[in-house]
Amino acid sequence: RWSRGFMSQPGDSMQALVLHGVGDLRLEDVPRPSPGAGTDERGVLVRIGFCGVCGSDIPRIFSKGTYSFPTVCGHEFAGTVEAVADGVEGFVPGDRVAVFPLLWCGDCGPCREEKYAQCIDYDYLGSRCDGAFAEYVTAPPANLVPIPDGVSLEEAAMTEPAAVALHAVRRGGGCGEGETVAIFGIGPIGLMVAQWVRAAGASRILLFDLEEAKLEQARRMGFEEVFDSGAADPVKVVEEATAGEGVSLTFDGAGVPPTLLQAMETVCRGGRVVMLGNPSADVTVPAVLISQLMRREATLHGTWNSHFSASGGTDDWRDVLSAMAAGDLDLKPLITHRIPLEGAIDVLEGMKDRREFFSKVLIHPPGQEG
Repeated sequence: RWSRGFMSQPGDSMQALVLHGVGDLRLEDVPRPSPGAGTDERGVLVRIGFCGVCGSDIPRIFSKGTYSFPTVCGHEFAGTVEAVADGVEGFVPGDRVAVFPLLWCGDCGPCREEKYAQCIDYDYLGSRCDGAFAEYVTAPPANLVPIPDGVSLEEAAMTEPAAVALHAVRRGGGCGEGETVAIFGIGPIGLMVAQWVRAAGASRILLFDLEEAKLEQARRMGFEEVFDSGAADPVKVVEEATAGEGVSLTFDGAGVPPTLLQAMETVCRGGRVVMLGNPSADVTVPAVLISQLMRREATLHGTWNSHFSASGGTDDWRDVLSAMAAGDLDLKPLITHRIPLEGAIDVLEGMKDRREFFSKVLIHPPGQEG
């Protein structure tokens, strides 16, 4: 099993959080992978610096499971090149890299257009194959992006969710100077969306959530129009804030039926609605709301993952890292926990049980303290 997707050297081992079944997560010593041969294989061994816990990791571990067992989860990560296979060019040991976790087939129509998120036959580090809740992982060199000077491994580990947020904004047509925006659900990616639209020049950004700790975090990050959805009807709040016109760009960042309906109800004539949160349940859209959306000629956008260019062109990932390096995107305030591998199971269970406030949780291997 542990040789699937990579080769290992006899006697070499590493620590990893191994998911053996739904809810059965164990910290174990497993064979350390070695980079495969050839530039088209997983030819780079990366020592993990930090790996973020995505909201999708919690149901993946505790309720839904992965595509096969055992599996090492974790797909939001950055680290340092440890070794490269013969024939791999462009990277040497010591290089700091962020890693795009989707492993595309390269043969289908979307892949030929570098639309890897639409690949018909993809693999995925951390869900379909072993990921980065470990000390090491192997990846193809085409999936690696150098981390600019001045950007820490902690920050770079958040490249993936920040790229997802940027992609969502771009899927919604971008945000123009002076636009009004509403975001329903302000977990880490929701707050990243808020940073992107603020940087783009949005005149007003209305943020909604039920959890007071998230509202306080948003205020600490400089957002002023932050509302408790349980204390005031978000639809009425938007109506009052916009003189009944609605906002030009709305995001459902929570993936629950009420937030998607609120995003639809608050969009203005000619506005855009972006479905960003992973759906938690079926949604029934009332006929009157469908009629309103039709009359307003609003546009509903789906979004998934992010745009990545294997040829090194402009993409969401490189734009995120450039924004971090320039100081235009500050993700450090989102970090609430830095946890070593040996303490991660308890924290992941705490996230499932909502024992305390968790925003961005970063897991790191031994010896990597930030």
